[in-house]
Amino acid sequence: MTKLLPLLGVFALSAMMTAQTAIPAGTIIPVELNTTIDAKTWKPGKTVTADVAQDVPLYNGAKIKAGTKVQGEVLSVTPAANSRPATIILRFGQIDISGKTTPIITNLRALASNLRAQSAEWETPATDSGATAPGAQTVNLIGGEDPDEGDVAYREAGIVVRGRKTVGKTVFAGRWGVLSKATPCPGEGTFEGDDKPQALWVFSYDACGVYGYHLAITSAGQSNPEGKIVLASKKGNLTLYSGSALLLRVVGSSGHPSQDKGK
Repeated sequence: MTKLLPLLGVFALSAMMTAQTAIPAGTIIPVELNTTIDAKTWKPGKTVTADVAQDVPLYNGAKIKAGTKVQGEVLSVTPAANSRPATIILRFGQIDISGKTTPIITNLRALASNLRAQSAEWETPATDSGATAPGAQTVNLIGGEDPDEGDVAYREAGIVVRGRKTVGKTVFAGRWGVLSKATPCPGEGTFEGDDKPQALWVFSYDACGVYGYHLAITSAGQSNPEGKIVLASKKGNLTLYSGSALLLRVVGSSGHPSQDKGK
């Protein structure tokens, strides 16, 4: 019995570590791509990396810190030819938390070009002279049915507004908001915790689809096989530039299998 105690301790520690690093299904992880992917030159099997753009809280005080590495892989590449559009199939399947690699399954909720992401991070002065005034330090976030009518973040006031309605709050290097139930992403089911604020970074609460790129998400990774994201150019070559912004949504991770309720 005495000899079993250390072994039981190891099992308990292992279970604790798994519980700490597991990510609940439905968690939004905003990431910034730090790899430029070009359908002309890339080959299947090449690694894609991205950084978590703002802190993502999990549960019991745990969080994924900004700067955490997310790793993916290009599964297939088809260059543009004649009238055939270019396509890229990729998957984001790993995240490094506290030095531990955690397998994850994610779908792609929204994608924005590096230029759109940069413009959503810049502060807009209230006047042409640059004078400080109420409403200064505002940014137009990415999203909405009209790309130019997303949420507006007022950093001095610490709030995010759509029209006259407050829909979130600003935090360091990002923003919080509850996902829109009125305009869910096509094919996306519901998850426990959908009524809780999520880390949305430069995106509006109803951001869904592609912004700033002439491409389409033909498969967001929501259906079988889960995690397989398919992008297709609308014309010509397909390039995703470093600095592009993505909203990944976890549908499963180590210790937490897919929990899509699919209402």
